[in-house]
Order: sequence, then C-alpha cells, then structure tokens
Amino acid sequence: MNHKNTKSIRKLSEIMENKTFSPATRQNRRSFLKSQVILGLGAFTTGMVIPQACASPQKPDKPGVMTQDELRLKYQECLGGPFPEPPSLNIQLRETIHKDGYRIESLTFEGLPGDRITALLLIPDSATTTNPAPAIAVWHQHNGEYHLGKSEPAGLAGNPMHHTALALVREGYVVICPDALCFEERQDPTGKLKGVNYERFEFMREVVQGRSLAWRDIFDMKQSITVLCERPYVRENLIGCYGHSMGSTHAWLVGPLEPRLKCVIGNCCLPTYEAIEENHLLHCFPNFVPGWRKYGDTPEIASLIAPRALHLNLGEKDAGSPIESATRGLNRIAEVYRKEGVPDNFTYFIEPDTGHVLSEAMWKHVKECFARHLKTG
Repeated sequence: MNHKNTKSIRKLSEIMENKTFSPATRQNRRSFLKSQVILGLGAFTTGMVIPQACASPQKPDKPGVMTQDELRLKYQECLGGPFPEPPSLNIQLRETIHKDGYRIESLTFEGLPGDRITALLLIPDSATTTNPAPAIAVWHQHNGEYHLGKSEPAGLAGNPMHHTALALVREGYVVICPDALCFEERQDPTGKLKGVNYERFEFMREVVQGRSLAWRDIFDMKQSITVLCERPYVRENLIGCYGHSMGSTHAWLVGPLEPRLKCVIGNCCLPTYEAIEENHLLHCFPNFVPGWRKYGDTPEIASLIAPRALHLNLGEKDAGSPIESATRGLNRIAEVYRKEGVPDNFTYFIEPDTGHVLSEAMWKHVKECFARHLKTG
C-alpha cells in the first residue's frame, strides 16, 4: 500500500469517528431524521414545503448535475427508449348513454399495433364546437380490482368516492377515462391468466423487449390525450389529468413526456424507491422505471413536469407512501419549481391522520387547482 493510500485511509478513519464534524452533526442519524420530521408535521398544508431532513442512504449518482431537459431524455431512455410514431386513432364509437346534463360515449381507439384502447368519454351538454370546454383525463386506481377500470371514475361502478370523472363533467369539463392495460376490458384476451398474473405477464413481456410497463402505459395515455385534443368541443390548450393511487402514479409518470398537459394532479401516491426499499413495500408494476436510481427517485420524475402546474395530495398515515420520505421528495420537487421561476405552480396538501383515501378536503384542492389552471385560460 502506498503512502498516499495510507493517508487517505487515516483521513477516512478520522471522519468516521466524527473528529472533523461539528457538534451539531455528531448526533445519531436516525434521531436527527426523526426530530426533523416531527418538527415538520404541524406545517402540512397546501403549498408549504417541509425542509429536507436528510439525504437518502442510497444516494443517486450526482442527481443535480444534469439539466431538466437532459434528465428528461434519461427518463425516456430508462423507460425503454423513444415511443414509436403514434398510429391514427381510428376511433370507433360503440354506444352513447345520455344522462342528465351530459352524455357518455363508449369508445375504442388504436394503441400499439394489434391493441385497441377502451375508454369512456364524458361530455357536458354545455361543451359545443362554438363553446369548447377544458378537458381532463382521469386515470383509474389499481386496488387489485382488475374487473374495474374506466367504469369507476365514470360513475358506472365501484366506490362512489372515486366517481371523479362524473364529478368533473358536472363541473363543465370534458373527461376521458381509459382502461389501463390489464384492467376491465383489457384483461387477458385468451382468458388464461387472471388478475395480477396477467399484469406480471405484461410487465415481463415489456422487460424482455428492453422496456417497462410504465413505457407502455405512458404511450397509451398519450393516445388518450390525443383523443381529447382532436375533439372539436375541447379547448386543446386547456387539458389536465388526475388520478388516485395507481392513477396518481400514472399522472406523474406521463406528465414529463406529455407537454399538452397544462395541469397534473395526483392523489395519494408518491412512493419513493427509498421508502419502498426501506419498508419492503409491494407496489404496482408501473411504479418501477429501470435504471432511474442513477439519476434520482420518483420525486425527480415528478419534478420533470416543471414549469407546468403540478398538485399532489397525500395522507399523513398512508402506508403506501411513507410520509417521512414523501415530504423530503416534495421539498426537492419544490426546489426545482423555484429554480424554474414558477414556485406557485407546485402545490401540495398533506391531510393529518388520514390514510389512502380521497377525502373531501383533498377533492376540494383538486377542484380548486383545475379551476385555477384550466378555467382561466
């Protein structure tokens, strides 16, 4: 061992013994982290940023060195590479259901070759070619309910808590609700695989092609946005998206790569890879972007939506998005928006003593955010 290496090892030993640290930093790391989080709990509210308590124990490689545009290119690369040229939608109208003040159109349209995306389009009677309306894409939740997809937010099935597209069309928005791959009408067409087994099959099918299930879902979501943009009764410059749980994940996954979205809102889902690894959490297959830990964590994906509007709701006691790690992520997203010069375009709300739900307070923030960004254009 040479003299230079010996000096380096001696210096490292001194650092590990805290001989070169100030007294304030000698306290136990876990106690320090806990104290910072406890101090922040009283400040959970819309638009208020909790200071970052501590870096992740498994730091990404130089996450702040690249520009946002460079990181966005790396994100696309990690997902599985560029998307193919989107096909013509070739929309087929299957049925129209007339309701009080709006109608529901059951549609299918082209996705990747050999695949048609099934969706419900909710159109308020007030939206016309001479009076076009803003529009919102609603991505449904997971919840292990593979028999449900688009029908739940559209108000035709499932939990009334999540009849969000129905609530939004009554607010005057045109709303599209597509089925994600593996859900409702997009389950295994052969009938051989059920539920999570088919989702695992599709996940692995993308992996062997060098892609991720997130890549596939994002492509499908972009096609859904195109459907909205091509409707003559939609204001194509005023389009947003919303999702709960897996739908929230879908919102911040598609946001960085879909510039046509002016406003992105997610409810109850910002699980960090840091927290997933620390708590051994099982999460939806689309959450995982191969190789992204070299550049950041899930909040760094969400931050790529900047400078466009982003709002996130979280429940303080939502076990799927451990709040200590999530608040550090929110802080990092806010810093990106500050650097972009649009700090007010990122807001969030953390509801105390609340789990994985869409509460009245959370929904109030959703409606206010959409009104602010989609009804003032």
